[in-house]
Amino acid sequence: MSVNSIRDTFFEECEELLEALVEGLAQMENASDDMEVVNAVFRSVHSIKGGAGAFALDRLVAFAHSFETVMDKVRDRALAVDEKLMGVFHRAGDHLADLVASARDETNLDDETEFGLITELESYLDGDTAVEDFCFDAVTLDFGGPQIDLGVEDPVASTRVFHIRFAPTRALYENGHEPLLIFDALAELGSLSVEADLSRLPEFDAFDPADAILSWQLTLTTSEPETTLHEVFEFVEGLCTLEITIEQSAALQAVELPEPTASPDEATLAEPDETALSQIPTDFPVSATPSETQTGNRPDASTGMPSLAPASKESRGPKPTLRVDLDRVDRLINTVGELIINQAMISQRIEELDLPTVAHLTNELEAYKLLARDIQEGVMAIRAQPVKPLFQRMSRIVREASDATGKKAKMVTVGDSTEVDKTVIERLADPLTHMVRNAVDHGLELPTERNEAGKDQTGTIRLSAAHRSGSVFIEISDDGAGLNRERILAKAMEKGLVPPDVDLSDPEIDNLLFLPGFSTAGQVSALSGRGVGMDVVKNAVHALGGRVSITSTPGKGTTFAIVLPLTLAVMDGFVISVADQTMVIPISSILETIRPNPRDIHLVGTDSEVVSVRGSYVPIVDVADSLGLERRDDKNSNGILLLISTEMQGLTALRVTAIHDQRQVVIKSLESNYAAIPGVSAATILGDGKIALILDPEELIKLAQASGHDPFALHSRMELRHG
Repeated sequence: MSVNSIRDTFFEECEELLEALVEGLAQMENASDDMEVVNAVFRSVHSIKGGAGAFALDRLVAFAHSFETVMDKVRDRALAVDEKLMGVFHRAGDHLADLVASARDETNLDDETEFGLITELESYLDGDTAVEDFCFDAVTLDFGGPQIDLGVEDPVASTRVFHIRFAPTRALYENGHEPLLIFDALAELGSLSVEADLSRLPEFDAFDPADAILSWQLTLTTSEPETTLHEVFEFVEGLCTLEITIEQSAALQAVELPEPTASPDEATLAEPDETALSQIPTDFPVSATPSETQTGNRPDASTGMPSLAPASKESRGPKPTLRVDLDRVDRLINTVGELIINQAMISQRIEELDLPTVAHLTNELEAYKLLARDIQEGVMAIRAQPVKPLFQRMSRIVREASDATGKKAKMVTVGDSTEVDKTVIERLADPLTHMVRNAVDHGLELPTERNEAGKDQTGTIRLSAAHRSGSVFIEISDDGAGLNRERILAKAMEKGLVPPDVDLSDPEIDNLLFLPGFSTAGQVSALSGRGVGMDVVKNAVHALGGRVSITSTPGKGTTFAIVLPLTLAVMDGFVISVADQTMVIPISSILETIRPNPRDIHLVGTDSEVVSVRGSYVPIVDVADSLGLERRDDKNSNGILLLISTEMQGLTALRVTAIHDQRQVVIKSLESNYAAIPGVSAATILGDGKIALILDPEELIKLAQASGHDPFALHSRMELRHG
């Protein structure tokens, strides 16, 4: 393996470690006394530091060392965790992520920010550069015998013998660990002897090379504390059975009294003084007996004694994983897409043969279809990733926006284990960042205003994700003041975005936020006021095949909801006819289909139409006219209407000639293979081998509005007239 590939693996592991670090810091806010959480955070920083040292990333190593040193004081209960310290830890975690990215991309970072953070971290060390090991002052007792030096620097007194039982599990080898390297690390701590346990070795015919059969009994004589031994094994925690005991005689060697050498006249020693006996400390680091055998527990920081909590027998190690190049996964997905197309073609050809009904052939064809879909779903699951890393990045955005605006905010996440296609996650990062910043900047009030409103000074930004009806629902909500609709409408009129005399409903006013160039900020700041934001969000979400909506309650807060497809590779759609062309429209955008009665169609103006749907008038957009297609069918036919909902126009009916089928289609990009076409988002290949365009409902409506006869303006007048 080349150095570059090893380096790439290190940075991939850093992503996982940083994810664990952010999660651990979030848990520490609610449970700072949970040593398991604190140890997990410490291990993440320590592991990044160790890997960075192997590649001579000195700047990263130095900062991680300062970070872990302060964290170690928390781990040893020598430093209490408060709100201020958690703020420092969060900023340190953010900067550690920046340093990792800088080292990976070979870019430079601001030295001033780093220097300030290191200064803050070192202020918690009281001038120490490292945390000292636990020790106690020796107490001199006068028993009338010779004086004994109990100084901790006596090499004989400080040397202890550890007996270690190390039994790897199969997962240890599957994760690429090598016991020999662990033994080498232990040998550097002192004198080590190793004895292999062959009692579980099977007969040759039953031997499985991948199984974990061997275990070892190790004896280590060292002056190092037990904590150091556990650090050697921390990378295989949960992947082995580990028992560490301290030899009784060695542990008490420092306080053992020699045999008296007095003359026969001095038959006995003087009785010890009762006062002196009462001063004997009761918290000596007494060695563990065999019944107190530990399985990888760290000594309790308050007493120096090993924790007596029983070790969990359940393995908490990571699940075995396999790193695969993303290009290979993409090629596999493309191949599966071709398999689905091939299955559709075979079905089409069999139908064209007009064979007599044969039950077994129909069953086999249906089984082939189901198998192809199962393979497709399985392959797509490989690309699926939890939104947790994305949500963790938003935690940092909330902190930075809070600092910039002088507001107090915290983020609460729900459903961060929800899995979404990797491409969707990558392209959702920017719009989500805009929305979270806006939630803090525009949504939350200042602490004084929240106090006056009877709210907690710290506002809450809630980020949630869930799967519903084959789509991903992501919501960003705040508990702020809600949207000021009067101000929004006034700003829109001032900028000429809506007519001065327009009468808009609350949802229509809310959707003005998505207009290009719209901003209610009174002045330009680092976060807002440039008129670029929510329109970017809307365009980015639409490019992903999704939609975004707003709900707001004055004094209670605002919620933005994003609905996205699970994947960008395959979708369910209606196969339709437009003029004489076969096309596909996504099912996710359709609320219902209507075969209209001629008396429900009303002409507005010269050539615009609306349809009456349950007492409301819905504007009709003729898809053929929007695309510039000449219809060869009866132009007087009302066709089929597809009722859809849009953010800006509400309900709209798309007129098509006919609906033929509902099927799963493989999405093929037009921009990379041909060029962008207005009103069309992509293309697919049907079972007969023909190419069908996949329509974009939102773009079709925009084309209708730009065509000179705007059905929506006429529709508004008609609503007012019949209101």
